[in-house]
Amino acid sequence: MLGAVALAVGCSNADPLRRSDGKDRAGETIVVGSQDYYSNEIIAEIYAQALEAKGYKIERQMKIGQREVYMPEVRSGSIDVFPEYTGNLLQYIDSKASVTAPEPVYRALEKKLPRELTVLNQAPAADQDSYVVTAKFASENGIRTIGDLAKVKGRLVLGGNSELESRPYGPKGLKSAYGVDVSFTPIEDSGGPLTIKSLREGRAQVVDLYSGNPELSTGEFVVLQDPKNLFLSSHVVPLVSSKLPVRAARILDRVSAKLTSEDLRAMGARSVKSGQPASKIAKDWLKGKGLG
Repeated sequence: MLGAVALAVGCSNADPLRRSDGKDRAGETIVVGSQDYYSNEIIAEIYAQALEAKGYKIERQMKIGQREVYMPEVRSGSIDVFPEYTGNLLQYIDSKASVTAPEPVYRALEKKLPRELTVLNQAPAADQDSYVVTAKFASENGIRTIGDLAKVKGRLVLGGNSELESRPYGPKGLKSAYGVDVSFTPIEDSGGPLTIKSLREGRAQVVDLYSGNPELSTGEFVVLQDPKNLFLSSHVVPLVSSKLPVRAARILDRVSAKLTSEDLRAMGARSVKSGQPASKIAKDWLKGKGLG
């Protein structure tokens, strides 16, 4: 059984590899994957390098895409380790999930996962969807919350990855939870430079950005408050195959215990503003945390 790792955010009391035989087979390759999103790739690289440092052979399958693309691969066992986000993954599996706080979301996710998958301990780091407007737009329209968008006169355009259009927190969720009507425009860079450019130029008045995006620290943008919890709490969590060796899981739990939201923003800034590769950023983070 895995020993529980005490985190700032809740941990599982159950054996996170309860369906594994627990054997550490020498020479076996562990496949680590990532979304096509710079922050997720950095986390995946951290996982990969932490495991490599302890002698595991790692195969990388980075920048796969979004859940609709990579989840079948994870579920089939083609990928052993994948950085995920608790709330978003829970909503993907159960679109009617009603829990919103970190610990209830994590527990619900544990129960909803198929038997061939499990989640390890979640990190203190959160990187969740949020609706964002420019500070100028917020000031001109008196907007602080998502619900305030309903009083904006004229056409509202929401921008984000194409899958946002059908997500529970997309246009239909905005209408049902807050009475906000929006049209939708796809911007396929997961809240990257194209999304920011669309917002700045007014082609979209509202965009979906992850809370770890370094652009949110500039003061140029406003994250709209979400009092009705349209977005579920989403902490970083390793989604793993139930056949992952127990020793490998313990290594990943030690990584998660030290990963904070501040770390995500700092690493994201190095990627977005300085163009540094995920491998370098991950190596430096591991060394700084005494894990490298």
